[in-house]
Formats: sequence, C-alpha cells, structure tokens
Amino acid sequence: MLTGGPGSYRDVISQESFLADYRKALSRRGRVTVVGSSNTDLVLTSATLPGPGQTVLAGPLRVHAGGKGANQAVAAVRAGARVSFVASIGRDAYGDQSVERLRREGIQLDAIHRPSNATSGVALILVDAVGQNMISVARGSNDALPASLVRRALGALVPPHVLVLQLEIPMPAVAAALTIAERAGIPAILNPAPARSLPPALLRKVHTLIPNETELAFLTGARSTSNAAIERAALTLARKGVGQVIVTCGARGVCWARNDLVLWTPALKSRVVDTTGAGDCFTGCFAAAMAAGLPTREAIEFAVRAAGISVERKGAQPSMPTLKEILARR
Repeated sequence: MLTGGPGSYRDVISQESFLADYRKALSRRGRVTVVGSSNTDLVLTSATLPGPGQTVLAGPLRVHAGGKGANQAVAAVRAGARVSFVASIGRDAYGDQSVERLRREGIQLDAIHRPSNATSGVALILVDAVGQNMISVARGSNDALPASLVRRALGALVPPHVLVLQLEIPMPAVAAALTIAERAGIPAILNPAPARSLPPALLRKVHTLIPNETELAFLTGARSTSNAAIERAALTLARKGVGQVIVTCGARGVCWARNDLVLWTPALKSRVVDTTGAGDCFTGCFAAAMAAGLPTREAIEFAVRAAGISVERKGAQPSMPTLKEILARR
C-alpha cells in the first residue's frame, strides 16, 4: 500500500505546475450535470450549539440559497465549468428566488421540475462561534423529483461529461441517474449526504464517492476517526467496487483511496467563519476540475483550495469562490 500523511501531496507537484496545468485545462470548460436538491437556508449563529433540550440565544436570522445539489452546481459553475441542473423546486416565493439566483449564475435550468403541490425545501442551520454547524432539512419539493424526469434530462449525455449526485432526492432518481451514467460511460460523482444505506449494486456504478467522516462511518461501520481508521474504511469501500473514495476530513485534509493506494492532501490554512457548504464546495469544484480533464490528484488539490476559501465566508452558495480567487490562493 502506498500511503502519505498530511503534507505529502504537495511534494508530488509544485504549486506553479499545478496552476499552469489547470489554466491550460480551463480552455476546455468541461460539462457538469448536477442532479440534486435545492433549498433555502435559514441560518442562526450563536456562541454555542444547543444540546438536547437546551435553548440558546442567536443573532439575526440570515436567509441564503442552499441545498446540496444547488450548492454543488454553483461551486462548479464558478470554478469554470458549464453546468446543467436537474431538480424539483416548488412554486412558491422561496422556489422562485432559488431559480432566479441559479439563472443569474449562468446554470442551465431546462430540466427543472416545478410542482405546484409541494413547498420548496428548507434547511435550518445553526452555526457556533468557531464555524461548526448543525443542519436539519425539510426536503419538500426535492421529494417530488421523478426518476422519469431524470431519465429524460440525462438521455442525451455523452462523453466528455461529469455527473454529480447527492442523497437529498428520492433514491429512484439517484438510481436512474447512476444507471444512465454507467451506460453512457460518464463518470458519476456521488456525495452520500445525508447518510443513507446504499445497495452494493448502486455503489458499483459510482466512479467517485465523496463522503465526510460521519458518512464514511455510516457506510462502513467504522468506529474510529483516526487517520489509519479512515484509510481502512475508505479502502473497504473502494474494494466493494467504487472507482475511488475521497473522504473530506475538515481541517485534517482529504484522504483519497483507490485500489491499494491511499494519499492524503492537507487542508488549506484558513480562518474558519462558517463550515456550511464546504463539502459541497469541494464536490462541485472537484467535478469542474475533473470535467476539465485534470487527473484526480490535481482535481483534489484544486477542490481543497476552493473549500479552504469557502469556510472563511458565511453561508453556503454565497461562500463559493470564483475561479480567479481559487487560482490566486496560496
């Protein structure tokens, strides 16, 4: 087994060669299709997060565009990709605002389902003084995304292309998207959040699985969060047929496992304000880099840079950095 601790990846390629490679790849502006959720985030910030039965006082209510699918779509388009979004968004004020924001980002919205009998998804997000968060989601119209719409929307997918999925939408829609991607030879990236049981047959259709530590533990039963335990759990998933597993571990960095290879990429040194959406930023920017033709190592490095910028800002979609910002960060 090849392993590398934090700091090892930056020995593989220099910063300047990485930037040169990515700038060259940008001319291709890869295509990314995101199938997923769209929510409105209601955010409260307090000194500490409440425990069971506890009430804490918070600052002013902040309202942001969110939802894991929409977040990842915004991250990818700001990172330079051409992005299409497949989602179900309610016909209400929150939904109208979400659609308009996504359109202003330049995301293609031809496959947006607008049910009239379901309210738009809403996430209640609690953030503490050091940027850690707790999130509870009412999926609303996200539950109304039909597999038939996904099949129609993805029917014309052809390489080169990258598909991105999460688990805030019905499992039949996820399964339909993965099946189409497999048949078309399109690499599918799955962010298994929120954590749900995944059939082995479905996992085998995934090219890149991007869980965080909590989701990794749910999928594998791992009880420890040590680096060694994360590596073992990631390799376990990789050996079950997933193409590769990339575990986001917050300030500890990212663990990449494929076959018998394990490699760590350290996190960016950041002044953390709010971690909401950091994982979505990583996933969307990784997809953009992958669609542009960068190898996995360079794509991870690019996404780590982006996520490190996002945690220095408040909110999910508002925190997603632009390509210029990512390339300028050292």
